Amino acid sequence: MAIPSVLLNFLFPPPPSLFVTTMSVVGLASLSNAGYMEIKGKHMQYSKFLNVGVAKKEDDTKLSSRNGMLLSYTPAFLVGLASLLAFPDQDLRFMFLASALTVHFLKRVLEVLFLHKYSGSMALESVIIISLSYTFSTATMIYAQYLSKDFPEPLVDLKYVGIGIFVVGIIGNFYHHNILANLRKNGEKEYKIPKGGLFDLVICPHYLFEILGYVGISCISQTSYAFAFTLGTILYLTGRSYATREWYLSKFGDKFPKDVKAFIPYIF
Repeated sequence: MAIPSVLLNFLFPPPPSLFVTTMSVVGLASLSNAGYMEIKGKHMQYSKFLNVGVAKKEDDTKLSSRNGMLLSYTPAFLVGLASLLAFPDQDLRFMFLASALTVHFLKRVLEVLFLHKYSGSMALESVIIISLSYTFSTATMIYAQYLSKDFPEPLVDLKYVGIGIFVVGIIGNFYHHNILANLRKNGEKEYKIPKGGLFDLVICPHYLFEILGYVGISCISQTSYAFAFTLGTILYLTGRSYATREWYLSKFGDKFPKDVKAFIPYIF
């Protein structure tokens, strides 16, 4: 994958790996397409979009939302943890990257176990797609970093900036997940219009901070694969946020504040 020379000030050269190059292209293309499908009304089958935008099949296998989310996030967490245990003597950037990915998915697993409240199920097909995406992207990001260890460092070092952005992202994401969890009292399953934090400006601030987390991870890594995956994630969550706002508008009508955007305050 050729990279314009100006970007080499910020990125490691692409490693000589057909696997990493292929994963960069496939990952970006598939996430971009998934975001486009969200806008078109063909959704990943979980949360409020279960059985929305697809033909319902009687033989569809479903899991509880809790188990589905655990299966979605746990393999990627284990990949990150295994990389820390298997490669303890790597350079600082590698350790920062593997640690950030491990913390990112550990947080998700802990939220599934102790924070989120559930009202439905997840299609097994969606669970498999999400789990494979997170697992392979985490493994590939770590592998691309390992292959870059003998390359000269980028002229502009972004890893400490990346740590700061990652911390802001993970805290902001948790804060807004906590607001969502507290919307429902025990036993309640109905959706409500969230309020508080950035929910007063956008309907998906948790996605905005998730993107910041991945931007931080990309800056820690400074590999072309990490930035390609982050770009794909941005495009997917843009589509998912747009679809989420449309869903709230259709469900709550005039009760939904029209000045609340999708996930970028005042803009989108």
